[in-house]
Amino acid sequence: MSRTGKAARSRLADRLADRGLRLRHMAVLAALVDFGPHVQRQLAARLAIDRSDMVKIVDDLGAAGLVERARDAADRRRVTVTVSPAGRALLDSLQADATAVQDDILAPLNTRERAQLTALLTRVHGHLQGGSGMRRSSR
Repeated sequence: MSRTGKAARSRLADRLADRGLRLRHMAVLAALVDFGPHVQRQLAARLAIDRSDMVKIVDDLGAAGLVERARDAADRRRVTVTVSPAGRALLDSLQADATAVQDDILAPLNTRERAQLTALLTRVHGHLQGGSGMRRSSR
């Protein structure tokens, strides 16, 4: 599983590098789209990215016009980051790249096998996240 995950990440990272991006750039865009504007420090915590690294990532995305930053009027130390329309459009394209990588990685599996793999990995992930009520196999 580890080697497969590394191969998938590497292939997606290569596609992102062709656009001058890294996986963390995509993660920040996805978080902003999924969860809305964030204070930069809270975004770093949500994604488990060091705050100084987050500054660089947001700087990169801001310079490319993919995010917008604004100082909080009540607390000038707080910077809120919001995805721009260009960032949303780019994320759609990046997600298409991720889907293409996934399809390539899973090419040896038919539709039923892919569904089974997804169900099994979802169960394992739920268990790791402390999910309750997970069905146990009767085997």
